[in-house]
Amino acid sequence: MKFGRIPLNEAEGAILGHGVPLLSGKSFKKGRVLSAEDIEALRAGGYAEVAAARYEPGDVPEDEAAAAVALAAAGDGVRVSAAFTGRCNLYAEFQGLAVLDTARLERLNLVDEAMTVATVSPFEAVERDQMLVTVKVIPFSAPREVVEACVAIAEEGGPLLGVAPLVPHDVGVVLTRVAGMKESILDKTIGALNARLERLGSRIAREIRCAHHEDEVAEAVAEMKAEGLSPILIFGASAIVDRRDVVPAAIEAAGGRVDHFGMPVDPGNLLLLGHHGGTPVIGVPGCGRSPKLNGFDWVLQRLLARLQVSPADIMRMGAGGLLKEIGGRPQPREETKAAAPRLPRVAAVVLAAGQSRRMGRRNKLLAKIDGVPMVARAVDAALASQAHPVVVVTGHEREAVEAALEGREVDFVHNPRFVEGLSASLITGTAALPEDVDGALICLADMPRVKWQHLDRLIAAFNPAEGRAICVPTCHGKRGNPVLFAARFFPEMRAVAGDVGAKHLIGAYGDELCEVAIDDEAIFVDIDTSAALKASSR
Repeated sequence: MKFGRIPLNEAEGAILGHGVPLLSGKSFKKGRVLSAEDIEALRAGGYAEVAAARYEPGDVPEDEAAAAVALAAAGDGVRVSAAFTGRCNLYAEFQGLAVLDTARLERLNLVDEAMTVATVSPFEAVERDQMLVTVKVIPFSAPREVVEACVAIAEEGGPLLGVAPLVPHDVGVVLTRVAGMKESILDKTIGALNARLERLGSRIAREIRCAHHEDEVAEAVAEMKAEGLSPILIFGASAIVDRRDVVPAAIEAAGGRVDHFGMPVDPGNLLLLGHHGGTPVIGVPGCGRSPKLNGFDWVLQRLLARLQVSPADIMRMGAGGLLKEIGGRPQPREETKAAAPRLPRVAAVVLAAGQSRRMGRRNKLLAKIDGVPMVARAVDAALASQAHPVVVVTGHEREAVEAALEGREVDFVHNPRFVEGLSASLITGTAALPEDVDGALICLADMPRVKWQHLDRLIAAFNPAEGRAICVPTCHGKRGNPVLFAARFFPEMRAVAGDVGAKHLIGAYGDELCEVAIDDEAIFVDIDTSAALKASSR
């Protein structure tokens, strides 16, 4: 890739290296591919040259390069977003633990400075839609040999990263007592454990309280093993101090085996790991009575995800294992954890209430294109994308439109004021969205050539925190539809009137506008006349 200052008369097709303000008050943003019209606008603004980049033979454009590595790295339980600005993110499809090959990750990041891959920690507990990985190409392109080398490492021996789902377990709990010990201590232990297990999708199936003596503990373990409870957790009245102490002796007396005692995690040092047949048995350290994060959590989470935990696994937990609050380096573990990056919650609002006046007596939305009703093509694209939920606004011939979409998982909302035009449907559609959505794609039901890939590319670009709160598709420098708006614009969208949409917001909030290049004129194709319908059906 060549990068440097390029005279305007040679800059068409070049990639703008830095944002450039224009006389109109607008600006061209970094990464824009300059068109002939852009060159004229720059010349009118007094520019003679621009800092820009041009591809050379063997260069892979940044989005293509990032997507290739991301797709190679993604394993089970991982969703890959569309790439944008050289970044491709991977998200969890369900709650579970991130399973990662750290050795291969290090090798991949050592290939070349152009390619970077950042991930969550190995075995980190993740939620559905949480970001797991971001693949970022640093310049505007990467050499093909670099991309191919990174893809090979990401695929070597299986995908680089996956999510192990948490599996519901019926857990057995043994709590021991000593003379003078209050039952309230055991009650609080059960309360903290219940909360811990519920977050992980499991439950306490049975608890046994007994004396702190190996015979009674062994009997309780044997009973729970016979009932098929797993794992079995033992909370001793006093800490385990030796492999021959009460809890490990009881495990062996019940017919089990002690695998490992101690771990390089603080709190959690005195954890004991054993098994009875195929049932894991844990001697829980004292910190396990607390709701705070500790080494017990790291072992419990893996077991509930049906991942093996060996003595070597525990002995490798030292890196990052200092969880204890200490003077000079406080760890606010009792405070609310900052929200992890996640896939934005973007809905789709499909406007399907129009009267098709220019089509005559025929409702154009019911006309078939390639054998599928026009409205169904628009809705199917939304359903195939990462947008959820999909809200369809009906109006004219409501029953017929709903019948054309029968069997599809959409939320219908009727606009009784559809004769007032587009604004009434915008108001109706945005008012029907869940309160927790971050934004919405405003889709037109008479644009049957828009694909789900186009919608996902808009979603990938969407990031209000980084100034991309309105995402507009462009082709050859011209803007099209659909448009993605952040939720904070919904009140203003509901204030419009007449047969107009929300285009005024695009002009009013230019500093938060993101133009997303899509090499497909489908973003311009809306069907308004019989001639246009005939042409689209060819």
